[in-house]
Amino acid sequence: MSKRRGHLLFEGSDWDFDLIQHVYDAVEHIALKEMGLDVYPNQIEVISVEQMLDAYSSVGMPLFYKHWSFGKQFVANDLLYRKGLRGLAYELVINSDPCISYIMQENSATMQTLVIAHAAFGHNHFFKNNYAFRQWTDATGILDYMEFAKRYIADCEERYGLSAVERLLDTAHALMHQGVHRHPRIRARDLKAEAAREAERQAYRDRIYDDLWRTLPTSPTQTAAKGDDHRRALNLPQENILYFLEKYGPKLEPWQREILRIVRLIAQYFYPQRQTKVMNEGAASYCHYRIMSTLHQRGQITDGSFLEFLQSHTNVLHQPMFDSGQFGGFNPYALGFGIMEDVTRICEHPTEEDRHWFGGIAGGGDAMAVLRDAWANYRDESFILQFLSPHMIRKWRLFKILDGEGTATVSVDAIHDERGYHRVRQALAREYDAGLQEPDLQIVDVDLKGDRRLRVEHLVSNNILLDERDGAMVMQNLANLWGYEVHLCEVDAISGRQIKLHEFRPQPGS
Repeated sequence: MSKRRGHLLFEGSDWDFDLIQHVYDAVEHIALKEMGLDVYPNQIEVISVEQMLDAYSSVGMPLFYKHWSFGKQFVANDLLYRKGLRGLAYELVINSDPCISYIMQENSATMQTLVIAHAAFGHNHFFKNNYAFRQWTDATGILDYMEFAKRYIADCEERYGLSAVERLLDTAHALMHQGVHRHPRIRARDLKAEAAREAERQAYRDRIYDDLWRTLPTSPTQTAAKGDDHRRALNLPQENILYFLEKYGPKLEPWQREILRIVRLIAQYFYPQRQTKVMNEGAASYCHYRIMSTLHQRGQITDGSFLEFLQSHTNVLHQPMFDSGQFGGFNPYALGFGIMEDVTRICEHPTEEDRHWFGGIAGGGDAMAVLRDAWANYRDESFILQFLSPHMIRKWRLFKILDGEGTATVSVDAIHDERGYHRVRQALAREYDAGLQEPDLQIVDVDLKGDRRLRVEHLVSNNILLDERDGAMVMQNLANLWGYEVHLCEVDAISGRQIKLHEFRPQPGS
C-alpha cells in the first residue's frame, strides 16, 4: 500500500466538495474513455435524509405537484426509517438532460464514489441510450414540464378549490396505469412545447370568452358516423383511457382536461422504467462494479474502501434461493447484474455450450460492445429471452412450476436440463412482459349522441379476471370521470366469449 498511497483518491470516510470533483473526474475517465459509455451532462446534488424521504414520496422528482398521498408516503417512510426498519437508497437519479443525481450527505467517501459510478454513469448511460426511453421520454423538457404542472395545479387549487382538484387527481391516479400509449405512433412528445401549447390554449379561451354564450340554447350534437366509421372517428378501440377521457369526456371542464393530460404525460414518462427495471439496475450495478474494481486495481482506493464497497455491493445483489425460506421473487439488481456478468464470461471465456447457444458473441472478446448494444436495444423481457444462458439457469437452480386452475397441487413443469432450458427462459421472460403484468383494458364503443354509455372491454388471458374489489374501485373512478354509465365486459382474448359484465354509474357529487 505504501507504494500506491500517493495515487489514492481519498483515505478514510470524510469528504468535501473538492474531493467529490476529484472522484468524479477519476470515475468519468474510466466510464467514458475505457468503457465507452455515452451520457447526458451530469448535475450532482448533495441532499439530507429528510430531502431523500421527500424525494421518495414524490416518485423521485425534484419538482412535483402537491397531493395528499405524497404526504402519506413521506410519513410512512419516515416512521420506518426512524425505527430502523428500513434503510434509504444511497442515491437517486433523474432521467433528465442534464441528468440529476442526488447523493446523501451521510454517505462515506467510498459510498459517494460508488453512487457516482452507479447513477451518474450507469443509469445515465442507460437513460440516454435505451430505445424505450428515447421513444417515450423527453429528457430535455421533463423538468420544465414538471415546473409547469406544479404551477398549473396550484393555480387550479386557488381558482376551483382544493377539494375539487384533489378529487380529480385521486381519480386520475387510479387510472394512471391505463393512461399510457403502449404502442408508439409518434416520436416522444416535446414537453416544453406541450406546456407552451397549453398557455396558448388558455389565452385563446380567455380571448374569445363571452358570458352571453351561456344564455344561448345548446345546439344538438352533430350526427356521428355509424358503425365502423363512428369508432374510427373516435380512434376506437383505445387503450389509453386517460387520453380518451381528456379528448371526449362530456362533462369535463378545460382545466380538468389539462390535469388529465398532465397525469397521463407523467405516466408515459415513467412507463419505460416499468419495462426495464432489471436491465436498468443491472447495467448500473455492472458499471459501478467494473469502475470500483478498476479504481482498486490501480491503487486509487484502499483495500479498506474496496471491502466497504463489496459489502454494500453484495447486500444490494443478495438473492435468496427458492429453498431458503426468504425467497420473495427475483431481485432485479441481482438478476440483471448476473446475466451481464455471464455475458462477459461468454464473450471472454466461452465453453462449447456457450458457442452452441450464443455463437454470435461467444469468444468475441469485446463484452462492453455486446452490453452497450443490449442496453440500447432490449427491454427486460427480450433481454432475458436473448441472454439468459444454461449456465445461469443451473447456477441459480431455476425451474418452472405449473399451478393449473382447479388443481390442488403444483408440479415441476421444467428443470435446468437440456429439455428445460428454453421453457425456463421463456417462462421467466414472460414474468417481465409489461403486456402481461397489467390488464388489457380498452374502450371499444360509446354513444356520444345518445345515452353516452361507455363500453370497456377487458381481454382475459389465461382465465385471469380482474380482482373484484380493485377492479370495481378503478371502474367506479372511470364512471365518475366520464359522468355517465360505464359497462365493463370481460371477454376471452382468444374466443371472444363474454365471461362477465359489470355496470357502474357515476356517484352523486363526483
